[in-house]
Amino acid sequence: MHIDHRKLGRELDLFDSDPLIGAGLPFWLPGGAAARHAVESYLHDLERRNGYQHVYSPALGKRQLFEKSGHWRNFADDMFPPMPMGGDELVLRPSLCPHHALIYKSRGRSYRDLPLRIAELGPMYRAERSGVVGGLSRVRAIQLNDAHVFCAESQAAAEVADVLRLMRQAHAALGIQPSSFQLSLRGEGKKYGGDEAGWASASRLLRVALASAGIDHVEAEGEAAFYGPKIDVQVADSAGREWSLATIQIDYHQPEAFDLSYADASGGRSRPVMVHRSLAGSMERLFGHLIEVHDGAFPLWYSPVQLAVLPVSEDQSDAANALVRAAVAAGLRAEASHDGSIGARIRSASERRIPYAGIVGKKEAPDGLVALRHRDGRQLPAMPVAAAIEMISGEARPGA
Repeated sequence: MHIDHRKLGRELDLFDSDPLIGAGLPFWLPGGAAARHAVESYLHDLERRNGYQHVYSPALGKRQLFEKSGHWRNFADDMFPPMPMGGDELVLRPSLCPHHALIYKSRGRSYRDLPLRIAELGPMYRAERSGVVGGLSRVRAIQLNDAHVFCAESQAAAEVADVLRLMRQAHAALGIQPSSFQLSLRGEGKKYGGDEAGWASASRLLRVALASAGIDHVEAEGEAAFYGPKIDVQVADSAGREWSLATIQIDYHQPEAFDLSYADASGGRSRPVMVHRSLAGSMERLFGHLIEVHDGAFPLWYSPVQLAVLPVSEDQSDAANALVRAAVAAGLRAEASHDGSIGARIRSASERRIPYAGIVGKKEAPDGLVALRHRDGRQLPAMPVAAAIEMISGEARPGA
């Protein structure tokens, strides 16, 4: 069955759009924003625990920045036009890598500092044609789970292998099953940065990493970034179409273009290799896929609402509201629903894909109990409120 994330995302109040804002510029509603925040927090913590340092950088840069990086020469058709400003021309960035290269260059670096892993969930912009934008899969304003690892050439293969490990961990927690892995190589007739030796080395390092991880892949000539080859992790939508979600790229070009260096062990200067990686791609494309693959029934840990509390009658309203307050204080996303028959409210919670409905009736309220009902129809015996909150909180950990 084909599930369209555009239709389901609107029905579940996750995101929407408006012609006055423009094509390819969706906005996130509170439910979608809550789910997205949970995923962003998980990715941030996963990266932090694996040696990444997070930064913030502006979405604008001078045109000269993108001329130096090679984006203007190779990517200008996909960029928004420059904006004149005080004698300069400012451009909305199509990628975060030039900014991260300058963050690396802002301080002196030693071989002891490497690998330096710089991460950011940052905004970037692509001038997609009106005919191809739609929903969350193709947009013009993008929030990318991005990072760049600056390392010695001898460290690059191990860094790529570690990224593949982190990808597997993140994808398992999110409920993502990659459909294929593609090694995207340069082709004929396009302009590419860097030299033959750099491209040969980058391609070899990616092949070694894929082989070491035991990952089968296909090779696609002409699909590389202009600055280096890449591993594209593909996922399939409900119609069987494949999309690139996560990616790893090895880049010798931009470290040279920005004259990046570090003090090596011999006392001289060496040039780092730049590994670009995204564990989960853009939040927009990621959630377009997650909505479809889960049919809107997200895993508990990033469900917009995790617990809907349903008093059977007005007499139990105070007990229901107290349960919501306790659940929220414990870190859960909970809300009470009072209007309509109890049957209609149970059906509504199920239709909204809320993982748990907590029913508080005249038997439960006096004793501080709640009867939990899972969205799949399973019903649990009435239990103390504190035990219910503890149980749901335990299940709400990523990967639990």
